[in-house]
Amino acid sequence: MSRRVVVTGIGWITPLGHDIESTWQRVLNGESGVAPTTIFDAKTFPTTFSAEVKNFDLRKFLSADEYEHHKTVSRQAGFAMAAAKIAWGNAGLDKVGNIDKTRAGIYLGGGEGPLDFQNFAKAAIEGWDYDAKVLDTKRWAEVAGACLKEVTEAEQDPNMAAGHISNLFGLEGPSFNTLTACAASTQAIGEATHMIRYGDADVMISGGCHSMIHPLGVTGFNLLTALSNRNDSPTTASRPFDRTRDGFVLGEGAGMLILEELSHAQKRGAKILAEIVGYGSTADAFRITDIHEDARGGIAAMKMAIEDAGVALTDIHYISAHGTGTAENDKIETKAIRGVFGDHAPNVPISSVKSMMGHLIAAAGACELITCILAIRDQVLPPTMNYENPDPLCDLDYIPNEKRPATVKTCLSNSFGFGGQNDTLVIKAFD
Repeated sequence: MSRRVVVTGIGWITPLGHDIESTWQRVLNGESGVAPTTIFDAKTFPTTFSAEVKNFDLRKFLSADEYEHHKTVSRQAGFAMAAAKIAWGNAGLDKVGNIDKTRAGIYLGGGEGPLDFQNFAKAAIEGWDYDAKVLDTKRWAEVAGACLKEVTEAEQDPNMAAGHISNLFGLEGPSFNTLTACAASTQAIGEATHMIRYGDADVMISGGCHSMIHPLGVTGFNLLTALSNRNDSPTTASRPFDRTRDGFVLGEGAGMLILEELSHAQKRGAKILAEIVGYGSTADAFRITDIHEDARGGIAAMKMAIEDAGVALTDIHYISAHGTGTAENDKIETKAIRGVFGDHAPNVPISSVKSMMGHLIAAAGACELITCILAIRDQVLPPTMNYENPDPLCDLDYIPNEKRPATVKTCLSNSFGFGGQNDTLVIKAFD
């Protein structure tokens, strides 16, 4: 018999804030974290806005000694460390000195390497001869050489966030990182849950981190026509399920959860926030950047998670949608929900917090699962903002524009990633 897995701590760094409670209130209030991009000069790009993490300083989250040891981390690794530190404290583990660190590990959904895109882009842009339309290799070498002095080779590896967090907390158990795009942190949490269920660890820090707000990231998504170009109204640009949606809004951040085996958490007197009861993971085996038109992968992942959880369809009180705001994703996710829930689908409240946070890519699923935990705690559902024009192909209950008090005991959270990755988690109030 598999062991039960509970959540005892949460933490996030998002475009809406750096702490648990005020960020959650901004979500419930429907506030937007989207604004003109400031990380780099985006004025000449098709999309000039994003959902940036503002005023972030890693020194606020680490001791002086810890910061000195980790100060060279990349932007997204810094987000991950801060979110993990918040979650560790939220779980009360900062006051417990006797957990077996060989039975504690980390499983992250981290961004792709090389991580130092900013300096890479700087070298490419400054080395380009715009008149001759060729690369000035001498200038490129000068700029690249200066950049390389600022970052170590190890920091280019995508597993560095996991490595720094393991070092920060002295975790000697399993350490993994997965790069399944927008599904990464949901998959990481699901796999970490399995590791605890089957006895490979007692405690896991799990979640995700990402920062792609840089020239290469924006250019790539623009070329895929995936980003919204609503430059005249950034705060209303992310509009999942709305008929006028024109793409997602690129965001950044990190979300971390402390997962524990139930008796381990109870033995140390931990406050249990929720229980992870179901996980499903599938691949579309279709086009790399498109969801299968029949929604077969999403349907299979949701069915697998619900069966794993051992709950009835009518037991699902809320769905945290992937809900990117792209034309294809939203209509196919709607089709997937209908494919699973059938005639009951219109009765299940659904929302996408990407309408406020933007799309945090590898960190999205973890942050969205945290909103499920807080929804269960407070018995209130977050809204889908900017939903103004109903789409006949998206005809379910998307909790438009205002939070909703509700009885919430069991939630389902979806994440679908480029490459055809589909991951679903089911989480419920602890009984």
